[in-house]
Amino acid sequence: MKKIVQIENVGQTFDTKNGKFVALRDVNLDIREGEFVTLIGHSGCGKSTLLNLIAGLTKPSSGSMLCDGREIAGPGPERAVVFQNHSLLPWLTCYDNVYLGVERVFGGKEGKARLKERTHAAMALVGLSHAEIKYPHEISGGMKQRVGIARALAMEPKILLMDEPFGALDALTRANLQDELMKIMAATGATTVMVTHDVDEAVLLSDRVVMLTNGPAATIGEILDVKLEHPRNRLALANDPHFVECRAAILEFLYQKQLKKAA
Repeated sequence: MKKIVQIENVGQTFDTKNGKFVALRDVNLDIREGEFVTLIGHSGCGKSTLLNLIAGLTKPSSGSMLCDGREIAGPGPERAVVFQNHSLLPWLTCYDNVYLGVERVFGGKEGKARLKERTHAAMALVGLSHAEIKYPHEISGGMKQRVGIARALAMEPKILLMDEPFGALDALTRANLQDELMKIMAATGATTVMVTHDVDEAVLLSDRVVMLTNGPAATIGEILDVKLEHPRNRLALANDPHFVECRAAILEFLYQKQLKKAA
């Protein structure tokens, strides 16, 4: 598969009132087209920092980053971000929140009829056609996140970047949205990079799990290939030997290898 993101020897240092803080060092990672990659690690290990670098929201202090063969010099429509906070505008309906993103990307080259068609299709993709006229305060937290995902996918990005999108949701809603996300990714084939703290979520969704070492000066410690067929069924995987093996490998990295180093 084609490499759509190439990260070479990337480091990220921030200036603080206490001096320089090294968040990331020597990060090397290739992400292939159509792949689902999860970033996992303890709090403060630079997961969100790395995601923001791929998004172009910040620039690396050292190294190089390419998206589809071009330097990542800032945000771009080929990279859409979904945050833990849904970031919906409360004075707009769900439909209008999605339409706003569509208009910004395609408004200069497509007519209003096509923009509306794109918006309706995105809402249908996440199963929210019935909620188009509702306002954010009228829908649940899980539905808000689905609107956020619809807004991102409506822009037809090459890469979907997700920063703990289900972290603030209850367990049942989270599980339902994980299942929905698997269906959406199967339908769109979008390359996805997601930050999570949830080990089961990482194994369930991912083709590869990238495990970061503890910060400061965090880097990639191990990368785990999840060799489970798609589509995946969480009940069928509960006792699957490879699922259990992958889960154990991540737990060992997080709670033995990394905690021992920190001790």
